[in-house]
Amino acid sequence: MAANHTVTIGGEQVLPGQTKSIDIPLAAMYTHTDVGLTVHVINGKRPGPCLLLTAAVHGDEINGVEIIRQVLGSKQLSKLRGTLLAIPVVNVHGFLNQSRYLPDGRDLNRCFPGSLKGSLAGRVAYTLIDKILCHATHCIDLHTGARHRTNLPQIRTDLSQSETQELALAFGSPVILDAQLREGSLRQAAADRDIPFLLYEAGEALRFDEFSIRAGTRGVINIMRELNMLPRKVRPAKPTTVTIADDSRWVRAPNSGVMRTMVRLGARVKKGTVLAYISDPVGLGQKAVLAPAESIVIGLTNLPLVHEGEALFHLANYSKKIHQVANQVATFHDTFGSSGDEEEPFFIGQDDSLED
Repeated sequence: MAANHTVTIGGEQVLPGQTKSIDIPLAAMYTHTDVGLTVHVINGKRPGPCLLLTAAVHGDEINGVEIIRQVLGSKQLSKLRGTLLAIPVVNVHGFLNQSRYLPDGRDLNRCFPGSLKGSLAGRVAYTLIDKILCHATHCIDLHTGARHRTNLPQIRTDLSQSETQELALAFGSPVILDAQLREGSLRQAAADRDIPFLLYEAGEALRFDEFSIRAGTRGVINIMRELNMLPRKVRPAKPTTVTIADDSRWVRAPNSGVMRTMVRLGARVKKGTVLAYISDPVGLGQKAVLAPAESIVIGLTNLPLVHEGEALFHLANYSKKIHQVANQVATFHDTFGSSGDEEEPFFIGQDDSLED
């Protein structure tokens, strides 16, 4: 039986069957405190793909940190084929400051592939690409919504690539968005290297959301099974039902004021449904925010203080079978809201979101 190969990262070798945490130096804090990019390497005894898991590319998006912790704690990894590279915190500086950005004010996910002699963000991006991504055959990047915004668990990826689409389906998220590549993103850098890449979005920044964490943890394990890095389940999965969305859009505030939200995340709404009411602080001048079409709410803002033009609700639009989609989302929520582990259906849409 063929043995796996030795992996060398940051000058350290990880032999087949070994597990090691490696710290790759980054720019120090201005207090002269050293900062390192920590990558956990689990090198299976037998050959297989090399899957890279990344989280906290935006330093305040912490659900992925817990997802990676749970994946690394899984007993199933004792049967690992290939190599798992896991970076719970990519944007260490932002994570320490509870900030989306690096201290230089840049969004790390707009700075790839970076530069060895560029800005702080550029140097962090370069380190990730040059030292770690270069080893990967596949990648999953774990995100949340921005501050005060919650996302229903969803995968964003380029569905024009057949392997990537198959992996997106295998993940098992209730939403899959066909997302265009964004200049300077880690997704773009992976695409330039022909690395299949999934971006998981779920929950809200600076909050642990158990529903999103459970769904994300199972999704990562599903991908590892799909790649034959872990044994598949003995019990065959249920047949998958896929409903393709026409598009998605954000509904924006028609005026400034205090908002009272009338729908929940994952709800099915009809054209003309009142999504929220916005009024002044004493309740005068109330104006309704209406759904422009029958759709599913896949993202929303949690902050009730809004300005005119602000994005409030992210809706996935469907021309048919929307009742089926709503049932799929409800079943998924029932499963992961109670820490279940059933295989569930999901649906695909196109991305018109604010974020990668």
